[in-house]
Amino acid sequence: MTESATQKRAGSVALDSLAFLGRGLSRPECVVTHRSGFLFAADWTGSGGVALIAPEGRVTRLLARDRATPLRPNGIALEPGGSFLIAHLGQNDGGLFRLYPDGRTETLVAHIDGAPIPPSNFALCDRRGRIWLTVSTRIVPRGDDYRPTASSGFIALVENGVARIVADGLGYANECALSADERHLLVNETFARRLTRFDVGPDGDLSNRTTLARFGEGTFPDGVVLDAEGCAWVTSIVSNRVIRVSPDGAQQIMLEDSQPGHLAWVEAAFQAGTMGRPHLDGVKSDRLKNVSSLAFGGPALTTAYLGCLLDDRVPFFDAAVQGERPTHYDFDIGPLAALAASRSPDESPTRTS
Repeated sequence: MTESATQKRAGSVALDSLAFLGRGLSRPECVVTHRSGFLFAADWTGSGGVALIAPEGRVTRLLARDRATPLRPNGIALEPGGSFLIAHLGQNDGGLFRLYPDGRTETLVAHIDGAPIPPSNFALCDRRGRIWLTVSTRIVPRGDDYRPTASSGFIALVENGVARIVADGLGYANECALSADERHLLVNETFARRLTRFDVGPDGDLSNRTTLARFGEGTFPDGVVLDAEGCAWVTSIVSNRVIRVSPDGAQQIMLEDSQPGHLAWVEAAFQAGTMGRPHLDGVKSDRLKNVSSLAFGGPALTTAYLGCLLDDRVPFFDAAVQGERPTHYDFDIGPLAALAASRSPDESPTRTS
């Protein structure tokens, strides 16, 4: 279904109801919640790693300590014991890495089909321990593929240290999500402007590619997560939109923070095939700074935390809808608990509205 045909009236969440957690974060594109109340966010500080955000907003960093070049986490996924899967978004290289609680790193996969993996976007672990990895584009630099014609993205499945492509030809593959029964996988195709659903076979093969939703002007779908009712919550860069998509494809804008003139400028460049980094890095808005992902957390899983490309804090709001319980939500986080509870002299609690 198209956005114009199904979109309901915007404004379900008021901008002035937003609050913020943490401070001094560096590109917190992806946010992960946990039942302990701690948040974990991708962090590009120094050698790169994960920011650990305590419930009151105190920030501690877990940074890679054994790399010659910085780790650039885009998507992160929590594992039992407190390690993280890292989708590495290098300038020219990608791959899947593991970051341990002591700062050690491990390369899980760096090649696929005999070739280096391009800059990588998102990592998702299922209940069987398989890892789904998205690569947005094979075009270098990535900005040259911010085009309606984008079609070189793919999804890889990583098992036993081996990666294989299970879906190809995607229009800038971004975040993905599994249904509660893990029989379906949803993925955002950012510049093809659609939310796509696949059937997941027993061996992890993806089939029956279906367009669940198409998006219109100003929407560039980036993050996706499911709620307990089976609806997908999609975040849009540039327009700072959060859109709830029902299983039949109907859309409702839950939140938006954008300026019409800026959106028109970006839209014109997108249609002309000249969109580039300035159109992503110069977002015009009141409070949000290029929202890129969403994670449900809190005691009832009704608090929506937003990853942002350009903010140094994590915005959050009451979604009034329960999120699907993440697979990692109840993991034992091992030494992360003690690390996150530590406090450096220059750190202070930060929770603001």
